[in-house]
Amino acid sequence: MIFRHSNEMWSDFPELVPGVMFAVGITSAVDVGDRIARYHAIAADRLARGPEGEMAEIQAWRRSFSKMGLKPTQYRCASEALLRRFRQEGSLPRLHPLVDLCNAVSIAFAVPVAVFDTSKISGDLEVRHAKGDESYLTFSGETEHPEPREVIFADTAGQAHARRWTNRQSGLSAVRDDTRSVLIVAEALHESATSDVARLMDAIAAELATIWSIKARQGLLSPSSPRFDLSAAMNLSSQQE
Repeated sequence: MIFRHSNEMWSDFPELVPGVMFAVGITSAVDVGDRIARYHAIAADRLARGPEGEMAEIQAWRRSFSKMGLKPTQYRCASEALLRRFRQEGSLPRLHPLVDLCNAVSIAFAVPVAVFDTSKISGDLEVRHAKGDESYLTFSGETEHPEPREVIFADTAGQAHARRWTNRQSGLSAVRDDTRSVLIVAEALHESATSDVARLMDAIAAELATIWSIKARQGLLSPSSPRFDLSAAMNLSSQQE
């Protein structure tokens, strides 16, 4: 299985910095309350100094959404939506320990972080423009079809695992209690994205090692190195078991 962004995406968004991680051995029977509290405190401190819309990370995503023809305050990237909810409610809903942890890291760094159950992905996964015939499963169980040219996470079978790039993830590959292997993707476009995404991925890797005793495989992608090979990571994980 390969994860990548299309050549057109790299051409349209050369400032993009994706961080990718593959991990095997996830369980839901862990307590991450103390861990996520640390990241929530970081997010609260940042919000105390100004709303999410003033953060460089969020402003970069708003510019990118405008470039895609979307109203940035109607379709918000995942980190902005989470920060907005956290600012208004003072907390985030608890869904699954790994998702809760990644959401907490996301608001601390103001960078979208997606977590996919790899067992629900068919073939390769590519961030690309939609043709319009792909299928997207909502969390309520309804099937939608992305608009042509909409940026999606699409697998080889034509299943869209996220719509409007980082706006809305599919229910198909959402992490559940029986999830064991995951693909984690963080993407940023702001000026210091390279160093920030690297720190973000290192933070998640450290949490996986501490909470689940997992040594995750990770990498930063670029136009010169645009692919992350999950098959190679899977083989290395198998050799370590």
